Order: sequence, then C-alpha cells, then structure tokens
Amino acid sequence: MAGEIFGFDAFSPREVAERIEHIGVAKARLPLRSMFMLALLAGAFIGLGSLAFLLVASDPALPFAVTRILGGLVFSLGLIMVVVAGAELFTGNNLLAMAWAEGRVGTGEVLRNWIVVGMGNLVGAAGLALLVMLAETAALNGGLLAKAAVGVAASKAALPWEVAFFRGVLCNVLVCLAIWMAAAGRSVVDKSVAIVPPIAAFVALGFEHSIANMFFFPLAIGLTAIDPALAALPGAANVTWAAMAGNLVPVIAGNLVGGSVLVALVYWVIYRAGPAARA
Repeated sequence: MAGEIFGFDAFSPREVAERIEHIGVAKARLPLRSMFMLALLAGAFIGLGSLAFLLVASDPALPFAVTRILGGLVFSLGLIMVVVAGAELFTGNNLLAMAWAEGRVGTGEVLRNWIVVGMGNLVGAAGLALLVMLAETAALNGGLLAKAAVGVAASKAALPWEVAFFRGVLCNVLVCLAIWMAAAGRSVVDKSVAIVPPIAAFVALGFEHSIANMFFFPLAIGLTAIDPALAALPGAANVTWAAMAGNLVPVIAGNLVGGSVLVALVYWVIYRAGPAARA
C-alpha cells in the first residue's frame, strides 16, 4: 500500500524510519570481532573512493567544477561498497541515534559501536594508504596524483576548527541522507542510484568526512616522508599527525551532529515519536 501511495516500488519514508531503527539495533549488538572487521572493510572502501577522487583531482586540464563533480561521482564508490557489500562505517552508524531515541539500545551500546567502528575505520583507511604507497599508485599521471594527495591534506590541515566542524555537519547530513534513501531501495541498482547524488554533492562542495580524512592524511604524511620534492610543496610541512588529530576532532564532532541530530533524531521525531508513530 505504501509503495502505491508514493507511486513507485520503494519503501515509504515511514517504513524507512522503521527499517533504520531495526538495523540500528542489529548493528549495536554485533559481536566485537565482526564489528571491528566490518569497520576495517568500511575504512578501506572509503579509502578507495578517496583514491579515485585523487585520480580526478590530479588532472590539471579539468575545469574546477568538472573536477569537483566528477571527483564526487567516483568517490561515491566507497559508500556504495559499504552499503551493498556490507561494512560498518562510523558516519553512517550515526543513524543509531534513532534506535537509541526509541529506547531499543542503550547509550553504552551506541558508544561501543561508534568507538569500535571508528577505530576500525581508522585502521582500514590508514592500512589502505600504506598499500597504495607500496603499490606506488601515487606515481600515476607523472606523480601528479601524489601532489594532489599532499595538496588535499594540506588544505584540510589549514582549516580553522569551527570551519572543519560545520563542514563535518553538512557532510554527514548528506551521507546519512544517502544511506536513508538507499534503505528505501529494493535492489542494488536502487541503492546505488540513491547514494550517488548526495555523496557527489558533499565532495563537490568541499565538506569534511572524517573517515576519508583518515585516508588522506596518512597517505600524504607517508608520501612527504619519502619524497623531499613532495615535502617542499606549499603547506606540506603542516601535514603532520598532530594536524590530522586537529582536523579529526572537530570533523568527527560535526559528523556526529549532522548524522545523529539533524537526520536520525529529526526523522525519529517525525515518524517514530508520540502520535506520529501511531498514525
């Protein structure tokens, strides 16, 4: 009936809210080993999307808007792999706030998931950065990909904390909306089509994704450590582990607010709280 009301073969927004809540309960109660290993995969998947973005960004012949939009399209690969192949991503798991608000999972369970998944994402993203270095993938396009990696990390290191925070908020609004819309789909094609536009938009607009940054920084730090020419690029001296931490703190906080409050809790109020849940 709901599909007929909305005119297409997809779950209605109210049904999506219920599905997101049920999925949140299952995610919060995953065994620790499975949770961490799935988080490793998600970090690597987002890293692959980030690497694809760098390939586009390394082409100086492309106009600015084309670079941003095309880079966002290829970055979408990461979240498509997370959703379709199955993995645990910290930014997407901010939607667990819906199950928490409904009282179906406790605060400790949510925090356990966020901490374990966040750490697993970090290991997976940084591990992929190491593999990329060992494969000498950064040498593509005459080494311009490596320069693009350092440039991206340098620009992120230079962000004031309040700018990084609000870019993190805006980023995870779009990421969680992508996951929300993917949950409305009934096929791989449905889910993939739903994911691409919001993810491409956040990348094109320069918003901040904490897990992508867990790939960009380690890759740039490693490249500048082994190549003096890269270390001499503008801003490269500021690409450090301390700068990575300084970026991740406000970006993670912003991602939490964007995903948990502006998406999960807003939809919980609309579809799951009080009279709305009984309508």
